[in-house]
Amino acid sequence: MTTTLPLRSTDIEADPVPRLPSAARLALKRGAMELKGFFRTKGQFIVIFSLPAIMLMLLGAMSGSRAGLPGITGAQILTAGMIGAGIMGTSFQNLGINIALERHDGTLKRLYGMPMPRVAYFGGKIIQVLVCMLAEVALLITVGVLMFGVALPTTVNQWLTFTWVLVLGGISCTFLGIAAGSLPKSTRGANAVITLPFLIVQFCSGVYIPFSDVPGFLQIFASIFPLKWMTQGMRSVFLPEQAVVLEPAGSWELPMVALALGGWCLLGLILCLKTFRWTARDDG
Repeated sequence: MTTTLPLRSTDIEADPVPRLPSAARLALKRGAMELKGFFRTKGQFIVIFSLPAIMLMLLGAMSGSRAGLPGITGAQILTAGMIGAGIMGTSFQNLGINIALERHDGTLKRLYGMPMPRVAYFGGKIIQVLVCMLAEVALLITVGVLMFGVALPTTVNQWLTFTWVLVLGGISCTFLGIAAGSLPKSTRGANAVITLPFLIVQFCSGVYIPFSDVPGFLQIFASIFPLKWMTQGMRSVFLPEQAVVLEPAGSWELPMVALALGGWCLLGLILCLKTFRWTARDDG
């Protein structure tokens, strides 16, 4: 005769509760997915990432030494401007188009219904923007240094200026890109609605020519947007000090650059909170 001993509570192990991935881990995974998708999409890769460097090589070769100052070439001015445009392209243009497409093809709606922290989606987008922006800026600087004699910053202050212009410009344009993704009413119009204003602002903001050569009323128009201030900050970093005479104010106005970009960071965040939707308008 056998005796069955009662089980004690300590003999029964409770099934471990599975731990959900943290928001940070999910954001990293989303970032990796976003990067793979970006570099695998030839259209995005060429237009947003490769085109600025190609334009810098072509336009820089044609601009020659037309800058009006000894020791400063048009290609060097163009390099500083294209760095600012590259920052805006990999943030504002890239995000605006992608988010619009994902909203209208139902991707955002599906993600909204998943048990995923909302911050993970935006974290993934920010990781993609950061990696692409740094790669874009490094590529443009390399082209400028090797082909057009652009000098790298030589002082700590110049590197600090480069850093905060890059950070504030990237943050403000990222927020604006997220907000702009709500403007297109269909997938067909996403590219035009986002890219056309970006091109117009580029021509007004001293990207391709010295800002002092831009007509006065367009200078006022450009001063509304962050790209003008990004290009101005980058010119202060990559151009010799005597190039400051090409600025309409006769100064780099770095405190004003910081104030304008900081203001756009705040305004961009407000616009994101007010305009972002997980579904298209016709979905209700």
